[in-house]
Amino acid sequence: QVHLVESGGGLVQAGGSLRLSCAASGRTASSRAMGWFRQAPGKEREFVASISWNGGRTYYADSVKGRFTISRDDAKNSVYLQMNSLTPEDTAVYYCTTAKNLYGLGGSRVSLYDYWGQGTQVTVSS
Repeated sequence: QVHLVESGGGLVQAGGSLRLSCAASGRTASSRAMGWFRQAPGKEREFVASISWNGGRTYYADSVKGRFTISRDDAKNSVYLQMNSLTPEDTAVYYCTTAKNLYGLGGSRVSLYDYWGQGTQVTVSS
């Protein structure tokens, strides 16, 4: 069993920044890829970013490339998402997730992941 808790969401003006955190407990996340997805009202959940089990490989959705940075701290069993130059289109609930398999590279497919957090709301005002 894995418990993921996201934090760091909130209300920010367009152009601002937020840093999301995800703390994992239970099964260690240190040997698994981790990811961030988001879901806006009325839309399907979409991939945002992922990081490989050792932090050596990252993937980003085209919509966030160059603005968002994913990182991990295995000593704290945590993954982070630094979000800069936010726009109203980034408004969504952001979810942290952990990969099913060990030593993976991550990626955008939902099927790669098994446990999900409850999400944290990010609202960007214009």
